[in-house]
Amino acid sequence: MTDEKPETTTRSRSSRGRVVLAAAAGLAVLCAAVLVAVLVSRPHGGRGTPGASQALENAAGRNPDVDPGTSLPSPAAPGFTLTDQSGRPVSLRQFRGKAVVLAFVDSRCTTVCPLTTVSMTEAVGMLGPAAARHIQLLGIDANPDATKVADVRAYTAAHQMTRSWDFLTGSDSQLAAVWRAYHVYVAASHGNIDHEPAVYLIDAQGRERTLYLTQMAYASVAQQAELIASGLSRILPGHPHLLVFLASWDQETSDLPAELRALAAYQREALRRGWPTVVVVDETPTETSPAGLARVLAASGGATLGYPVVADTSGRLADGYGVQDLPWIELTSASGRIRYHHDGWLTEPALARIAG
Repeated sequence: MTDEKPETTTRSRSSRGRVVLAAAAGLAVLCAAVLVAVLVSRPHGGRGTPGASQALENAAGRNPDVDPGTSLPSPAAPGFTLTDQSGRPVSLRQFRGKAVVLAFVDSRCTTVCPLTTVSMTEAVGMLGPAAARHIQLLGIDANPDATKVADVRAYTAAHQMTRSWDFLTGSDSQLAAVWRAYHVYVAASHGNIDHEPAVYLIDAQGRERTLYLTQMAYASVAQQAELIASGLSRILPGHPHLLVFLASWDQETSDLPAELRALAAYQREALRRGWPTVVVVDETPTETSPAGLARVLAASGGATLGYPVVADTSGRLADGYGVQDLPWIELTSASGRIRYHHDGWLTEPALARIAG
């Protein structure tokens, strides 16, 4: 793609109505020192509705440059076998059992496509290392004038994606077949490339679940990353969690930074041993400034804590899990069943005993 003609980013599909995705994380609490993500598991028995979809809807309304995504009716994602940046054959089917983020990227693009790849990698980072093991990032070359392995390898190296994704290419007919199968418009005219910057989420069963279109706006990157992280959280293969509900505004009865660091120590051991991983849920009242959570997390170690944090501004998440006090700790199974609950803090050895 040349810089003279930016890629178009909006094309309507009458068969795919847009919906605002639900997310458990409050967008306002995202900052450089804060690791914010969304829950993977859901409470057993259907009590309550996890998330704060209204917060996400409001955020999207404040920034018209972010595409909230299109929920798809879960058709089977069209299969393909193409060649990655190392010259190896890669098929979509080989990632069955993982959540796949599939993006259509111009291998010579310097405008909107880098925004897509940044949002993809940031989304995976938001969900943490435990979730990242169950996610595969794929790119499909959307430049009919640059389809050599060297082209996708050059883009991958330039954007430091070598260890992050597989960027796939193929013959003209192979790529055209994939573009058609995923309804992605691609055209080349006098060296200018025009294509839809589509990003598909595909679940572990190989079904299309959500479609995003990257917008040509730097301000939308962080929000698109959160949207993708939110969508991924709902399609990741289930695994058990240690849920810790707390109130970041209440630091009179406990040393909250010390407790969060203790959870970080448990998290490191959990990742090593395969124990349930930590998700912290801040029961943040709507009248409390989100900056309070940022300050607490920064004092606790920020992103080095190594686990996701959710701002439950609506209280629905706590209601759904039957939280009766703060702090409140619950151990859930891979299916979301509550196996154990405890009112109050637990030491790292105690956490290890209940989780191991």
